Amino acid sequence: MSKTTLVILAAGMASRYGKGAKQTESFGPSGETIMEYSIYDAINAGFNKVVFIIREDFAESFKAKMDPLLKDRVETVYVFQSLEKFIGNHELPQDRTKPFGTGHAILCCKGA
Repeated sequence: MSKTTLVILAAGMASRYGKGAKQTESFGPSGETIMEYSIYDAINAGFNKVVFIIREDFAESFKAKMDPLLKDRVETVYVFQSLEKFIGNHELPQDRTKPFGTGHAILCCKGA
């Protein structure tokens, strides 16, 4: 059976959101996150692996929220989007704190 993988970009800073990590914010009638709805639909469509691209600074709380929900339902992998990954011979700007964006996030899940 081949792996069909859902990649969820969840490493954003949520700077415009204004009140914590939007990735784990409860939204649904029973406290579901928006991601949970997407994952539910993906599993029902035949996806059997979920790769979350997250930041290391909120990995523990993110995993604590998602692991119990996905255990025994789908293979789950977490990768970190960090500034040091995939920059090649380029120097990081000294004042850079934000992730580089979508393309960089996808590169970070290479091999997951």
